[in-house]
Amino acid sequence: MSSMQYRNLGRTGLKVSTLSFGAWVTFHNQVDVKDAKLLLTAAREGGMNFFDNAEVYASGRAEEIMGRAITELGWKRSDVVISTKLFWGGPGPNDKGLSRKHIIEGLQASLKRLEMDYVDVLFCHRPDISTPIEETVRAMNYVIDNGWAYYWGTSEWSAQQITEACEVARQLGLIGPVVEQPEYNLFARNKVEVEYLPLYNNYGLGLTTWSPLGSGVLTGKYSQKNIPANTRFTLENYKSMADKLVVDEVVAKVDKLKPIADELQVPLSQMALAWCASNPNVSTIITGATKESQIVENLKALDVIPKLTPDILDRIEAVVQTKPKQPEVHR
Repeated sequence: MSSMQYRNLGRTGLKVSTLSFGAWVTFHNQVDVKDAKLLLTAAREGGMNFFDNAEVYASGRAEEIMGRAITELGWKRSDVVISTKLFWGGPGPNDKGLSRKHIIEGLQASLKRLEMDYVDVLFCHRPDISTPIEETVRAMNYVIDNGWAYYWGTSEWSAQQITEACEVARQLGLIGPVVEQPEYNLFARNKVEVEYLPLYNNYGLGLTTWSPLGSGVLTGKYSQKNIPANTRFTLENYKSMADKLVVDEVVAKVDKLKPIADELQVPLSQMALAWCASNPNVSTIITGATKESQIVENLKALDVIPKLTPDILDRIEAVVQTKPKQPEVHR
């Protein structure tokens, strides 16, 4: 098995594994503590060191399961990079959003569930238009100053919102967001490849990307009439995603990608993961899994990265035709 590669999280000194593991969908909904220990162990043995969570995942149960599993496994805290995300913490008017109150209380509650003293990276799970950016920036610096988080970032923010946060932080002499967590795969590219482009150079923004396989579509396991049992699209809450993603055009393109993967003698899923990793602006790719075997398979994608020559990348592009138009630069 190939050895893990580590990349800096944007321009920070923090090193994260190129492939990482996230608790979304699976923890609690599909996985208990016993299973979580097996999955986390497989991920660690493969060199993954970044583990992603959120207060909203399974209404806090995902954090509890990950925290309990890590405690029982006896991992050395400094060996791993743990992140969580705040925005939806409960039904009360102050249980959501990015107010100073919810950032501090939400993080305290997350840390309790995770059975940890700090998270390495704290994300704002969505932009909060009802809270001034300065309040959020100051609150994030407060939790960093108290040692409850070491870095902070955003998830699904616009380039404009991230820029505003970076500029407010700069004016105040405070720490700005160092990382964004967007969706990125062969069918979702605009944010990472166009919208955020100025941010990589201007602010050293890193990326922890999610959904590298388009919620499983890029494994090739879905076809128009067939949604396999026990996959996430059979879960009630994910039905609408299935309707959006499992469409004729996408499935037809996925089918045409298979021969390229066959030629490289790798499964399509590994080629799709390697494709995400071939973008130098991606710090880590968050993968999900319900079985150890899936983690082992995903880790093999590291060996595929060098096989993605410019010629192969062009052929993939010719099939998917999803490359976003770059904005015209007027000189």
